[in-house]
Amino acid sequence: MTTTSKKPVPTRRLGTTGPAVSALGLGCMGMSALYGESDRAESVATIHAALDAGVTLLDTGDFYGMGHNELLINEALRTAPAAARERALTSVKFGALRTVEGGFTGYDGRPAAVKNFAAYSLQRLGTDHIDVYRIARVDPDVPIEETVGAIAELVEAGHVRHIGLSEVGADTLRRAAAVAPIADLQIEYSLISRSIEEKILPAARELGIGVTAYGVLSRGLISGHFTRDRELGPGDFRGMSPRFQGENLGRNLDLVDRLRAVAGSKGVTVAQTAIAWVLAQGQDIVPLVGARRRDRLTEALGALDVTLDAADLAAIEEAVPAGAASGDRYPAAQMAHLDSEH
Repeated sequence: MTTTSKKPVPTRRLGTTGPAVSALGLGCMGMSALYGESDRAESVATIHAALDAGVTLLDTGDFYGMGHNELLINEALRTAPAAARERALTSVKFGALRTVEGGFTGYDGRPAAVKNFAAYSLQRLGTDHIDVYRIARVDPDVPIEETVGAIAELVEAGHVRHIGLSEVGADTLRRAAAVAPIADLQIEYSLISRSIEEKILPAARELGIGVTAYGVLSRGLISGHFTRDRELGPGDFRGMSPRFQGENLGRNLDLVDRLRAVAGSKGVTVAQTAIAWVLAQGQDIVPLVGARRRDRLTEALGALDVTLDAADLAAIEEAVPAGAASGDRYPAAQMAHLDSEH
């Protein structure tokens, strides 16, 4: 199945020092973890379709399925046409510590651990370098300068091309950027997750650091496909996410209904409207879409053909104003790990 949008996928640069990448990236996490069962063949086909459409940025983490996701990407790249494989760029998060049962027990940002994680990722991905490498969450016991310094040494050795960060606040962003060039900050940003606008996004722009925005559909909540009576399967972490619980879910889906009216007036889908809104926030922002199937990928790519003028943006803002979401974006224990929220 060939997946194309009406026009070639445009490119955006990750900050002033990072690579040029497709304006939409593919977040591969859900193909291996946290959203319940997935279809491996469909996952590989979706990655192939993304590459065929011109998507070049593949985002993963070494802890997604305890290495499963990196091996999946390896398989997809190995079986893709050579030209597509050569265009693909890998963005990898590291540092999360897991249990056999799948629990999270913390983060390790020590320099020796950074290099150890990288060695394993390179092996699983079947490549000699990682394009963008970042710790998933700041290790509170290790200064960010030490963690970034270790990645900088991997850059110098040729094992990593660019340094990224994930879910850090403005102060940490500045400290990290004083050590080595930072290509981008990966952080949640969507119509209902806009906390970065106050301090973090201005700091990133001041420092010439790009943003790869994940959660642009808030884990499907504002995709237009999530229903009030949907039952989540085992292993789907949305079952513990505050925004999907009880009255919060109802209030959040009320916002989606309001967004649906705006999308309908333009003849596009809710998901396309939500993705297009993130795209419209600046050329320095690259949304990551977590499509696990080719049909969802096709829909997401359609957002590249949506133009939002000032009136459209005002209507979207009225439908879903900043701070309108009910519930935090993670359970309390996980929120505590977010340097970006402190």
